[in-house]
Amino acid sequence: MSTAFQQKVGTIAQQQYNKHHLLRENQDPLSSQIKTDWEEIGLTFPGVDTAWSAVIVSWCVKKAGASAAQFKFASAHSQFMFQAIANYTTDAGVFRGRKLSTYTPKVGDIIQNNRPGNSFDFAFAKTHKSYVSHSALVIEVGSDTKGAYLRTIGGNASDSVGLKEVRLSAAGKVINTQSCSLLLSKRFSRKA
Repeated sequence: MSTAFQQKVGTIAQQQYNKHHLLRENQDPLSSQIKTDWEEIGLTFPGVDTAWSAVIVSWCVKKAGASAAQFKFASAHSQFMFQAIANYTTDAGVFRGRKLSTYTPKVGDIIQNNRPGNSFDFAFAKTHKSYVSHSALVIEVGSDTKGAYLRTIGGNASDSVGLKEVRLSAAGKVINTQSCSLLLSKRFSRKA
């Protein structure tokens, strides 16, 4: 079950989707929100032509109450995932990066994906701070007539805020990781 913090992250991501999914990055109010996201996580806004998907994830986590000491706010997904994996490996820190094959994602988690043409795995992510990737926030875990699923919201998806569905096994693990290129999950626990 998700913590109150995880639920808050999921709610914030859902609100961003509700407000902006019909807009493109160069249209207000989405373009203004992207600028706000960059600045509120402590980065200089370079313009909407620069990839902003890690920034919206970072902003949602910060807006939910995480501090810079707890989460690596960044413009690259690989940076906060590298730190989260290090936290998991050393049993330290608040945010933990785990292999999807060993973890059941919950609302508020971040799931990292490969970009097309890449096939970075958990071992690579554990030892590299800089590589091209994408991630999105889990906003729902449920089931329907096709079985279990989760839904994620991410930024810079077709130049907007996008929603994606990912199928899960009966045990709640991500399945078909080849087609959706899912690598990692991160659980937001308040355990230090």
